[in-house]
Amino acid sequence: MKQEVTPTPTFQLIDEILAQESINLLSLNPQKTLITSFAEFGNLITEQNTDIKVLTILQETLESIVRTQLQNFPENIFWDFDFLVSSMLRQALIADEGAVSFLKIFGEKMVSLTEMFGKKTEIRFRYVHDFMYGFEWARWVQKEPQNRAHVEPFSLLFLDYLLVKGQELLQRINHGQLTSYKLCDTGYRNPFTFSREPEDEYRLLTYLAEEQLIPVAVWNWNASPVWNKPFQEMRQQLALKLNIKPQKR
Repeated sequence: MKQEVTPTPTFQLIDEILAQESINLLSLNPQKTLITSFAEFGNLITEQNTDIKVLTILQETLESIVRTQLQNFPENIFWDFDFLVSSMLRQALIADEGAVSFLKIFGEKMVSLTEMFGKKTEIRFRYVHDFMYGFEWARWVQKEPQNRAHVEPFSLLFLDYLLVKGQELLQRINHGQLTSYKLCDTGYRNPFTFSREPEDEYRLLTYLAEEQLIPVAVWNWNASPVWNKPFQEMRQQLALKLNIKPQKR
């Protein structure tokens, strides 16, 4: 009898999902314009792990994260995933609960976060940039560096913090207690004083990337996250330097 062979999951399916959306898959990498393909991620992943069950869950988890980002952040600009994928894989392979359990938990938290902060709830952020590129993580670490500096940007611990923060934001919005998170005339919330319209966001973030002022270089599979720079202040200063207009409320 022939033994049935389980097909290796194809990460290229995720590239096809992205292609169907007709979005410009921009990278923040100063050395290139477009993101690394998921087919390429598949090659990098299988160099480190060939367990079909782990590969299948990893592909399914990434697919659900990508689909949720597309649904909740349709106007997102930068779509790098390299370090997210390598972080997921690295954490899964050393997780006490086993790789499959870790990936399922990780996927559930990422999907919940994306749904919570996107356009379908009252928070209504326009982009995933602050979370994916580590601005929120760096700010969190700076509050207690002695306890948090070792915590990864895509660790379950930090995802849990963001989920709690999201619930608190929703409650404060519902009670009219958020003065700095008012809706802009675009229908999105912007906690910054400067405009985050797509052309302004693109200019500011590409400039920050060129100056190496992005906390997590997600376009780099082997990124070394940086928390100990005044990212928020530098972002404000650069917005002034680039003459980015104030946000209309």
